[in-house]
Amino acid sequence: MLTLIPLLAVALPAYASDEPLDEITVLATRRPATVEEVSAAVTTIDGKEVMAQKLTTDALASQVGVSLQQTTPGQGAVIIRGLKGSAVLHLVDGMRLSNAIFRTAPTPWFALVPASSVKRLEVVRGTPASLYGSEAVGGVVQSVSRLPEFDSDEIGYAGDVVVGFDTAELQKSLRATLDVGTRSLAASFSAEYLETGDRRIGGGERIAPSGYEAKALRAVVRGIPSDERSWLLDLHFLEQPETPRIDELVPGFGQTEPSSSEFVFAPNQRTFVHFQHDHITASGIDWKIDAAWQRIVDDRSTRDFGATDRRLEDNSSDLYGVTVSASGEAGAVWWIAGVDVYHDEVRSSRFNQDISDDSITEIAPRFPDGSTVGQAGLFGNVQWSVADRHAINAGVRYTDVRIDLPDGTTITPGRLSGDLGWVYDLSDTWQLTANAGAGFRAPNIADLGTLGNRPGNRFNIPNTSLESEQVTHGDLGLRRGSDRWQFEFLVFSLRYTDRIVSVSTGNVTPDGRDIVQSVNSATSTIRGIETGFNANLTDVVSVSAVLNYTYGEQRIGDETEPADRVPPLNGRIVLDYAPGEQWHFETWLVAAAGQDRLSARDIRDPRIDPLGTPGWGVLGASANWANADWQVTLGVDNLFDRQYRVHGSGIDAPGRNVFATLRRTW
Repeated sequence: MLTLIPLLAVALPAYASDEPLDEITVLATRRPATVEEVSAAVTTIDGKEVMAQKLTTDALASQVGVSLQQTTPGQGAVIIRGLKGSAVLHLVDGMRLSNAIFRTAPTPWFALVPASSVKRLEVVRGTPASLYGSEAVGGVVQSVSRLPEFDSDEIGYAGDVVVGFDTAELQKSLRATLDVGTRSLAASFSAEYLETGDRRIGGGERIAPSGYEAKALRAVVRGIPSDERSWLLDLHFLEQPETPRIDELVPGFGQTEPSSSEFVFAPNQRTFVHFQHDHITASGIDWKIDAAWQRIVDDRSTRDFGATDRRLEDNSSDLYGVTVSASGEAGAVWWIAGVDVYHDEVRSSRFNQDISDDSITEIAPRFPDGSTVGQAGLFGNVQWSVADRHAINAGVRYTDVRIDLPDGTTITPGRLSGDLGWVYDLSDTWQLTANAGAGFRAPNIADLGTLGNRPGNRFNIPNTSLESEQVTHGDLGLRRGSDRWQFEFLVFSLRYTDRIVSVSTGNVTPDGRDIVQSVNSATSTIRGIETGFNANLTDVVSVSAVLNYTYGEQRIGDETEPADRVPPLNGRIVLDYAPGEQWHFETWLVAAAGQDRLSARDIRDPRIDPLGTPGWGVLGASANWANADWQVTLGVDNLFDRQYRVHGSGIDAPGRNVFATLRRTW
């Protein structure tokens, strides 16, 4: 707790963006809007911050209302209001990244969004159920892609090259982007390469094997034939060819031996193609059509510790989506209505390879091969300025879900959901906000049909009788926005019923793993506080801070215990000094209290100390020099080489890390 005393002295955390509150647009609400227009709690992260990270997900750490868990250095899973995995909907430009094999546990695939593609990350904290339906339970995370823009009819060019290095993970990275075009037709091409070595944790030890590499390509073409019409075609590709799952390869808490002799994702891969057409009619109605295809590959090569056979897995999801929406204004009412349709196909196979003679035998796959999930939603949402100082946001949605398994089982967990929000302008700069929502999460293929090893010496068997989870949610907030400082304070509460959790069947496998199965048996109550603060103290000095606190309990049968994987009290302070146009200095403290409120599942998880995760605090500093064309950053994080672990992560955080980036733009 001592490491948090400086943080508590400031007491309130910061917006991730340096923009004044009334200049931020929010597309996670399915339309451009300023934050002051919407009641929802929103966190935004500028693309420049994303480009300074190894992975897109790294930029989500220590933000207002957001925590980040890492099972391996090449992955990252966001936790919003104590919820994670498939309880948080992930989007890219309004289209689903979350798919049929998205796990309820921490999931890695948002890390497969190329950092150079990101204009802005947005997090809607809460339950925007009317807009997105199933899985928008804890919140929505969205990557808004950067698009090429020119303001002349003459062909123009723009470029960006970023080179990065660090000492903790021996990072070597290169990102390059080239834009070319005119105001009516433009294209952008980018490529990325990242390679790391084994992570050096506090105290000097390097944890092996934890290095990985990533390769990405992106191409986008955008047309604006008139002020009323625009279109784009966007292609993303990112691959991590071989990423080791380090928590399976080294002994965890309570273990004398690792769970696996081999465990690599080989590869993790995401391909995304998105077409969008936007048309504003003469009557002022804005029609938008989006169509997208995404393939996620989650192949693995694993071998239990000391085993003589290797498991080779091929797992993939092909997700097809189409959305059509219309929006407009009628007096004091702004409205949006639309439909979205998604179809997801799962392919899965698994083979046993005898390491003595390389003979291969086909065995039951991780997921039911040929499973499909279809979703169709009809939604409507309005914003009504009912008086000079009052505005209401309200929406309703019906989502029809159909799940077909290859054994003939069909599940149709459709459901009505909705939300209501209120904004009250106390003054020109102060606002009071309130939100309430009722949403659900339909079970997916990962819930219904997973067969195989799980962390914590478990073996999962399928359950095709699962039903939807439900959540009711509310928050109350106070916020202020001006050119000099921004402030946000929210309290929230949610009740999560029929929650799908993994429970023991009482049996064990021949090799000693506990056999578990997913069931609708938990009820969780989660409450918390989220605060943000950003102030320009003088013309050259500014300070920002973040503080998050979440408290959760869950009941399984007659037993009540702390909720699973809930982050402890955590936050950060950043002090910024900019003495001139070219120089910029920062110093920061990032800290978390200890977390000893553990569920039974947490205690069994070898990633988590059964006595609780100790508190920690780390200091860092950087210097930045920039002119119109060049930018150079030198810095050090975890200055005192503290050894610590973010609660729930599968590896200790980096130790003292000296880093450097060089950026050239034109």
